[in-house]
Amino acid sequence: MLGAYIAVVQRDLKLAGRQGGGSLLVIAFFVMVIMLFPLGVGPEPALLERMSAGVIWVAALLSVLLSLDRLFQADLEDGSLDQLALLPVPLAIVVLGKVTAHWLTTGLPLIAASPVLAILMQMQPEGFAILVAAMALGTPSLSLIGAIGAALTVGVRRGGVLLTLIVTPLYIPVLIFGVGAVEAAVQGFSPSPHLLFLTAILSGAIVMAPIAAGWALRLALD
Repeated sequence: MLGAYIAVVQRDLKLAGRQGGGSLLVIAFFVMVIMLFPLGVGPEPALLERMSAGVIWVAALLSVLLSLDRLFQADLEDGSLDQLALLPVPLAIVVLGKVTAHWLTTGLPLIAASPVLAILMQMQPEGFAILVAAMALGTPSLSLIGAIGAALTVGVRRGGVLLTLIVTPLYIPVLIFGVGAVEAAVQGFSPSPHLLFLTAILSGAIVMAPIAAGWALRLALD
């Protein structure tokens, strides 16, 4: 099963490298959303600092949502999904491999860009490391939870709108604890409880999300 998982990850990374524009589009959207906030609310440092954690996390959430629509759709359209479903491993392993590749091409660049954008949003230096740690725990959960919505809406006309409606409520706990960890660090409190909750969400998502998405894909293919 490990070999199949690695093969799926490598396949999706190669496809992402050939297409090229997907990751750049996500990062460009992430940067543009955050850069628009100072223009909309004004350049007052105190106001930007107070909003910084929430703005960055909301922008990251929207950026992940932007990239979920094609997680399984392209494979369904070219017939690759049927071939992947015939592999002698549970479909959940295939889903986990695709989600891993999605996070490497989407979540990881968001994490790398977040400290620079935190400076733009006037975040206090105490929050930088916690922001990176919280996003390292939270963005994989966003990809895993999003995979369930992507599997449920694969092949559905205008599925992107339905995907957003399904997934957004499930993202709220990640958003709350991600923002809470950064704000706690900035205010001098321990961010550990928030990070532990993010770890618990990630642990549950790793176990349950691939199974749920695999079942949804199996129903879509049958």
